[in-house]
Amino acid sequence: MKPFTGILLLACALAAVPAVGQSNQQAGTAVLDEKTRIILDVTRVNLLFTVTDKKGRFVTDLTKDDFAIREGKRPQTILEFVSESDLPLRLAILVDTSNSIRDRFKFIQEAAIEFINSVVRPNQDKAAMISFDTAAELQADLTGDLATLDKAIRELRPGGGTALYDAIYFACRDKLMMDQPRHKFRRAMVILSDGEDNQSRYSRDQALEMAQKADVVIYTISTNITRVETDGDKVLKYLSEETGGVTFFPFKVEDLSQSFENIANELRHQYNLLYRPEPMKTDGTYQTVDVRVKERKGLIVRARKGYYSPRL
Repeated sequence: MKPFTGILLLACALAAVPAVGQSNQQAGTAVLDEKTRIILDVTRVNLLFTVTDKKGRFVTDLTKDDFAIREGKRPQTILEFVSESDLPLRLAILVDTSNSIRDRFKFIQEAAIEFINSVVRPNQDKAAMISFDTAAELQADLTGDLATLDKAIRELRPGGGTALYDAIYFACRDKLMMDQPRHKFRRAMVILSDGEDNQSRYSRDQALEMAQKADVVIYTISTNITRVETDGDKVLKYLSEETGGVTFFPFKVEDLSQSFENIANELRHQYNLLYRPEPMKTDGTYQTVDVRVKERKGLIVRARKGYYSPRL
């Protein structure tokens, strides 16, 4: 992959002058903390996205000139563009272990194992396995070892409430944000759940905001087998659509194969563009982004719908 030279990791340090009432040792510690802080230069925005036709087939022959991008209502200039096909994956598999899905738990375990075996390449990709009922719990840290992930899933046992939003927040903040620079990895989350939350400290929108700040695409697999859309299904759809992902509704484990294949293909058939926002916002607000194919009709772009500007 050609590196995006416009995205830099900058280390910044404050002047080593003690504040009033602050000892030299305290000042030195503060300066050390500042020196070790890593801040992403967000004067440029990096955007990964996929393009499909109306039948869901990936379109991979487009060029920079085929796309138009807007931030809000303002057209933006694409600075760099590349077709990605093989980015290393950083995945979080979130498995609902609450009482509400007890009768479908075997289904969830088999689904999670099937996905891992289908998608994770041991020498290149890493996945973390997180369960959630009353609280989110890390079962396997980011690893490419399929046996470790398989064992973690098989040892899960259902019980308790449902803290879906806390699990999303934790996975994005504490795991998927870790590997840098961001543009060298494809960050994604797969959630197997009924979408019902009754225990989280964080709200749905707080969880979504953290996913957007971490550049995480959320794919959701509903465990609802009634064929009647529930409020939980609507939540799963919302999380996926806002981050550029997809929601699947398989009714038996055998139906998962095509869903997993679609996710795997999408994760590895990406376009990647970079632009400098004009005008540049520095107030921490959410900026909407829209990417479209200019000429070829009937093509569908799937991308996150925006990003949070830096607060400077």
